[in-house]
Amino acid sequence: MKTHKFSKKGGPLKEKSFLLANRIVKLYKHLTETQREFVLSKQLLRAGTNPGAMVRESENAESDKDFIHKLSIAQKETGEAQFWLELLYENEYLSQTEFESIYPNTIEVMKLVSSSIMTKKKKTGLL
Repeated sequence: MKTHKFSKKGGPLKEKSFLLANRIVKLYKHLTETQREFVLSKQLLRAGTNPGAMVRESENAESDKDFIHKLSIAQKETGEAQFWLELLYENEYLSQTEFESIYPNTIEVMKLVSSSIMTKKKKTGLL
């Protein structure tokens, strides 16, 4: 895997959400090329890459509420990506090994996003 300088700067959430997006893109390629699955994998591609994009957008948030809103979208999209991964696994498009390889990345991103939201809410008195 190529290592890019932009994936390493900005803390664990930025790094892990980029890593997840990168793995999702590769999984999408695998699903479309080897499994010939196009519908569910397209949903996974959209949902699984969006958290990284929203984390990047949150870096330029216009306010604390905007920051929380952008990360809340990342949280929802991560949950949706988990759903698509579970569905692909249950319908045998993903092997157990493939599923167990990538699913923990979604859990890690979900925890980091949730923690960032809670921290910002506490700091700004929104909680």
